Amino acid sequence: MNPDSALVALSASLNEEGPAVEILPGTTNNEYVVNPVARAELEGLEGIAAVVRTSGSTGTPKRTALSIDALASSSMATAEYLGFEGQWLLPLPIHFVAGLAVLTRSLYAGTRPWAMNLEQSFTARGFNEAASALTDRKRLVSLVPTQLQRLLEDPDAETISTLQRFDAILLGGARAPRAVLKEAARHSLKLHLTYGSSETAGGCVYDARALPGVQVKVVDGRIMLGGPTIASGYLGNAGLTARHFSVDGSGVRWYATDDLGSYADGMLSVSGRADDVIITGGVKVSAAQVQRVLEALPGVSAAAVVPVPDAQWGQQIAAAYVGSAAPEALSAAVRASLGAAAVPRRLQALEALPLLPNGKVDRMSLAAWLAETPR
Repeated sequence: MNPDSALVALSASLNEEGPAVEILPGTTNNEYVVNPVARAELEGLEGIAAVVRTSGSTGTPKRTALSIDALASSSMATAEYLGFEGQWLLPLPIHFVAGLAVLTRSLYAGTRPWAMNLEQSFTARGFNEAASALTDRKRLVSLVPTQLQRLLEDPDAETISTLQRFDAILLGGARAPRAVLKEAARHSLKLHLTYGSSETAGGCVYDARALPGVQVKVVDGRIMLGGPTIASGYLGNAGLTARHFSVDGSGVRWYATDDLGSYADGMLSVSGRADDVIITGGVKVSAAQVQRVLEALPGVSAAAVVPVPDAQWGQQIAAAYVGSAAPEALSAAVRASLGAAAVPRRLQALEALPLLPNGKVDRMSLAAWLAETPR
């Protein structure tokens, strides 16, 4: 995969020498289409450098407008938090914000990212080969939990050595299973857990602490993020923009996330999504809490919990997991921790969870499949 054309177009946009760009997937995983964004679409928005689509893991993707200031602030805040800049390995699609952020950080650092071949499935061998091409003394990589999990499943010495040579491994996009984090700590990997989204120009909270310049608050349980990295809004959706974005009396721009959590002593704790509550038979159950119970059990490396329609109960809890644990053991653990109402009525073991191109679980397709699975 060669991101050079995207780098050139993005560089021109960031330097105000070219139009805002929108990077879209091409005909293969190694190809991209770099489109200029028409001025008419950006009416009322100033200094937009890039338009990036949200993942669409829980609904229709939104076109998020990111300004030059937002992308620059995100890059500088990341470098300030880490204490250095360097060369990035790019194992993620650049039409999603995590991949776009690698391009932006590379441009501001004056380094060239080295892109992995995404036409093949993500493997330790491919990761090691790509990492060996890095030439800068400081090495960085951004991964999603599924990728790190594959690298740490029965790893050989070469893979561990490759991972240990990275000065920073940013892990985000989804909650990492406890077993993956434990294994990463065992090998003393320089891991940073990141939290953010397309609307915040990528990760803006690292290791539960806000990056320099980023503000965090929780209103009625909902996480709100503020500061210079916040997007300008959604193209073609003024209503959704007004619902999620605002500017306070001090001129700080805020983004109201769909996540729930708490913020105390400068530490952010994310408990789940506002829309992850499954109401079954009138009882509210947090899908995130059920997932945590499942992933904490021996013999479960990953799990996903989704609602499926039910004529009698309105919704039923369904779950898929990767591992060798017996379904009976999983049901018993959920019942003991969260009560009978939280026990998944449909529970399936899979070789792998269905993923979107950015590494997030494809919850929509999983829910549709589980809905058709016999009880």
